[in-house]
Amino acid sequence: MKWRRFINLVLISLLSAVCLDTASAQPYGSIQVRSFKLTAVDTGFSVDIDSTIELNPTLEQALEKGIVLYFVNKFTLVEPRWYWFDKEVARIKTRVGLRYHALTRRYILSDNTFSRNYSTLKDALVALQRLRDHPLTIYHELKPNVQYNATLRLWLDLTRMPKPFQVEALGSSAWNLSSDRLEWQMTLPKPDQPFQLSIEQ
Repeated sequence: MKWRRFINLVLISLLSAVCLDTASAQPYGSIQVRSFKLTAVDTGFSVDIDSTIELNPTLEQALEKGIVLYFVNKFTLVEPRWYWFDKEVARIKTRVGLRYHALTRRYILSDNTFSRNYSTLKDALVALQRLRDHPLTIYHELKPNVQYNATLRLWLDLTRMPKPFQVEALGSSAWNLSSDRLEWQMTLPKPDQPFQLSIEQ
């Protein structure tokens, strides 16, 4: 158990160094959804999301010190039912890690299916801000004439960080990066008429 305590102490020291280095920096950063599109395809439905992600100095320095930042896109379709609880019928949930490799000086985006590297943080964020042709996971029958409740949110996932970091990060506004929770009602799009939502900035 001693080695676990040692690792925790090292992680806490590393996080403290990050916080001290950025104590005088403005803890601003943001995630904003710019547009959303749901398209009917042969295999079901696909989702496109465009967003704007801006990191604050705390998060940028965390990357430079080897901390992986995980970003989540989550979209859900819920069927309202007057006689029982509402039913979630479909969703997407992606989680992409952003990290900096000090030896190669490259920024890397990766999940369970891909890994891509970029020469600058700006280039990595441009790629991170675009989700294209992601299949919608369908849990229950989708009905063409039902008015579904849709929700969309993007955020920095602190739950994937080491436990000592989670404790410190949850108490700091510098780590609280999330878009607004968008909600609307919609019917399923037809093959030649994708549903599109644009958000005014």
